[in-house]
Amino acid sequence: MHIDLSYRLSGNQPIHCDHGYALFASVSRLLPEVHAENGIAIHPIGGRQNGDRQMTLMPWSTLSFRVAAEKIPVLLSLAGKSLVLHDATVRVGVPEVRTLAPATALRSRLVVIKVAHTDAAALTAETFAAAARKQMEQLAISSEVMLSIGKRRTLRMKQREVVGYEVIVEGLTAEESIALQENGIGGKRHMGCGVFLPLGEKVMP
Repeated sequence: MHIDLSYRLSGNQPIHCDHGYALFASVSRLLPEVHAENGIAIHPIGGRQNGDRQMTLMPWSTLSFRVAAEKIPVLLSLAGKSLVLHDATVRVGVPEVRTLAPATALRSRLVVIKVAHTDAAALTAETFAAAARKQMEQLAISSEVMLSIGKRRTLRMKQREVVGYEVIVEGLTAEESIALQENGIGGKRHMGCGVFLPLGEKVMP
């Protein structure tokens, strides 16, 4: 069984909207197990966008991990620690556990899928949708579900950018919904990609 382990975040400095790599690196410095464990997914941090690709932390902003329940102990020592995200420092609060609940519609802000023989410039929404369908089929998700490809987005990793898209999946059964939430699709889930939440839940736009 997978759960979301969430810590309230506090900080007075704005953070970059594209913080997936910086967040993963900062957490890994405190918990090397996270760097080595590919089964741990990290949600994007939500907040209020204030322009220039930056956002302000809000009372509901959290650092959240999607993990198998037995891996919770690995993450508990983060409570009370500070994380450095580019030029900002944020404080990690007390953790809360939330079980995954089925929802007929799920959204991931950014999914990245490496498509063979296709570079970033040539990655169209249609090509991406076909690759996403193929990965969902591997999770036993019906081809009848509605797949919507949204905004084209990027994840900056040091000196390069990885290209992907926002993804919304609708018409899921309870079993399909849990499978997609637990496994996601695409890569870089430890950097906030391919992590699905119920459509309409408060996250970064």
